[in-house]
Amino acid sequence: MADWDELTIERGLPGQKTIHPFLRFAAWGAVGTGVQYATLALLVEIFATGPAVASSLGFLFGAVTNYFLNYQFTFYSTQPHTVALPKFLVVAGVGFFLNGSIIVLLNHVILLHYLAAQVCATGLVLMWNYTANRCWTFPNELRRCE
Repeated sequence: MADWDELTIERGLPGQKTIHPFLRFAAWGAVGTGVQYATLALLVEIFATGPAVASSLGFLFGAVTNYFLNYQFTFYSTQPHTVALPKFLVVAGVGFFLNGSIIVLLNHVILLHYLAAQVCATGLVLMWNYTANRCWTFPNELRRCE
């Protein structure tokens, strides 16, 4: 199990600790993921939408939610939205493509249940989104890209 010091970073005043940005990103991302999964289940189960389309629409709704939460509470951004939002949308666009591709592969080719496929897609896209947003969208917000 990780030591608390490994899960925290210095922020602001010397000795002031905060939760590691990846953990904040994942926690706020869980909110966006909840939006995505709710959209996915609603569209598949109630409106008989195909899983790939439903997941992709859910991804879009979750991405909008995640932008505002991560801008404010993960990266503490001070960039204008005119700078940060276009970059975030490019990262989300790549994540959108990855998510849809993974769902098609796992659900339509390998025949994995759509929710299990979504769990796999979520984990892989989480890693992409965090790395790209920390290194490119909000590169100066946490002082360095690790």
